[in-house]
Amino acid sequence: MSDSGLAAPAYDPIPLPDRREFSDAEMAERARAFLAEMRTRHTVRDFSDQPVPRAVIEDCLRTAGTAPSGANHQPWHFVAVADPALKKRIRAAAEAEEKAFYAGKAGQEWLRDLAPLGTDSDKPFLETAPWLIVVFAERYRVDAQHKIGKNYYIGESVGIATGMLITALHRAGLATLTHTPNPMRFLNETCGRPENEKPYMILVAGHAAADATVPRHAKDKKPLEEIATFL
Repeated sequence: MSDSGLAAPAYDPIPLPDRREFSDAEMAERARAFLAEMRTRHTVRDFSDQPVPRAVIEDCLRTAGTAPSGANHQPWHFVAVADPALKKRIRAAAEAEEKAFYAGKAGQEWLRDLAPLGTDSDKPFLETAPWLIVVFAERYRVDAQHKIGKNYYIGESVGIATGMLITALHRAGLATLTHTPNPMRFLNETCGRPENEKPYMILVAGHAAADATVPRHAKDKKPLEEIATFL
């Protein structure tokens, strides 16, 4: 493989498309409405097996793909898994890592902090939910001629795109769960992804089960004065 880098397109400015302007009152109302919408988002561990159309997932992924990224390299790849056999393999591998985690690998402080959330090494949602979206971060680029190119702000870029994906799925009426077994390299082989991509997380997506619950502790959000400073 060559490390000569990939050719970049020339700078070509165009007029700002899709310009949007609202009055102060309209901005305030839109901000309040979106806050109210996002306050209905809950991390769910009890999923229904009710199918979700692929087209819904595709549009949510397109939304994630609009995220800003370092040098616009878009260093992400999403593998949307619906195949039951593949979901079963992912669950088996993830639970193997999780059993070691909860058996002491995590350390007592971490396990103590997780206790109010009621989590353990059993992850049935990895099979029950209709979709698992495995998020990969592209550590470096490789073109068709095997030339290598750098990516920038990879973690930040993929994190923003994942947040937008979670928001899009919620807006579509779906529940989600972020799952990060450690280590996750088994996902490269399971999902057929190349060495230059690093698993970032598994995003579980689907409808919440009829009897779904959430831990009370998870709804304890910090107030604005603890998360923001105005200077």
